[in-house]
Amino acid sequence: MNSRERVLRAFRVKEGMPDRIPVQFDLCRSLQDHFADELGLESKYTNNLFEDVTYRISGNEIRLALGSEVVVVGASESASFTPERFDDGTWLNEYKMRMRQGDIYVEVTEYPLASARTRADIDAYEWPDAGDPSRYTDAEELIAKYGNDYFIIGDIEVTILSLAQQLVGMEKLLMDMALEEEYVPYLFEKCEAFQTKVGLELVKRGVDAVWVGDDFGSQQSLLFSPDMFRRLLKEHYTRQVRTLKAAKKTLIEDARHRPDQRVHESELVMILHSDGAVKMLLDDIKDIGFDVFNPVQPGVPGHSPREIEDEYGDKFAFWGGIDQQYLMPNGSDEELEADIKGKCETLGEGGGYMIAPAHIIQSDVSPERVKFFIEMCRKHGEY
Repeated sequence: MNSRERVLRAFRVKEGMPDRIPVQFDLCRSLQDHFADELGLESKYTNNLFEDVTYRISGNEIRLALGSEVVVVGASESASFTPERFDDGTWLNEYKMRMRQGDIYVEVTEYPLASARTRADIDAYEWPDAGDPSRYTDAEELIAKYGNDYFIIGDIEVTILSLAQQLVGMEKLLMDMALEEEYVPYLFEKCEAFQTKVGLELVKRGVDAVWVGDDFGSQQSLLFSPDMFRRLLKEHYTRQVRTLKAAKKTLIEDARHRPDQRVHESELVMILHSDGAVKMLLDDIKDIGFDVFNPVQPGVPGHSPREIEDEYGDKFAFWGGIDQQYLMPNGSDEELEADIKGKCETLGEGGGYMIAPAHIIQSDVSPERVKFFIEMCRKHGEY
């Protein structure tokens, strides 16, 4: 069983159990460069429009060599784009957000729509060209190289809520959602349209799944009420999922009449990444049409493995589950192994699970610890 079939079975696209739980992980720049040197491979980067997503879609060759089972692709910066850089070390990305490198993640220091109040303010914003073919050169190469052996995920994280947040600022957005400012639904509509276009470009190029990423929760609860989610956001995700799944079905139908066009005849898998305590939205998330829930953030209310498997194991496949905040960087080997074993036994019960850290592995995790994580996943993931 190759990695592609293993993930198809784990995500319940293909009938039958996988032989073992598939493994996935992402690496920050320092870890990617370290393993590139160790393995004698080139450390390739695909610069996404939003910087942190770069590490989801870069270094696929290195991750595969280490034991990851999927390829993650996405849109790059346009070939014609050159970021404007300033003396204080900040820069403007393609969204015109002013960025700086924080201790771990990049941070937005100036928001291009920080003064937005009306629909006209949103109309005045110049969006990047989602259809620019130069954005998808790396994705095309990776799909052509690995598409028969590995499950291919198209990443459009920082999708609707998070993209709006990074354009106007989190505090302003949440306040304006509560105050029902007129620009808010229109901004969500524009974010939906932009990232749906990116998703359609990736579907057209042959991805098996599209990965949507927006954080609806904090460490303790939702960022807003379930009612506010349903009023302001749910329809955008529902329409996006419906559009992308329909595009894959059309692609399959067209390929049946064109022998020169090769398309894997499996329906598009829709994956939602949402950090935080979001259990109260899981029924809505399933209703929207998502098939896989990621990252199943551990240590937050409602996310205990037994609880979430018992209540939602028949609704979703799960992807993630391993603590990135304490356990990966600071826990003992015995603690990490016990957690991996427990997640495999619980979330992997009867299939429906791909094991991974809950976020990109950061520089506070040693290379030796990364390899130990992979080894323990293989050891305890056998069915």
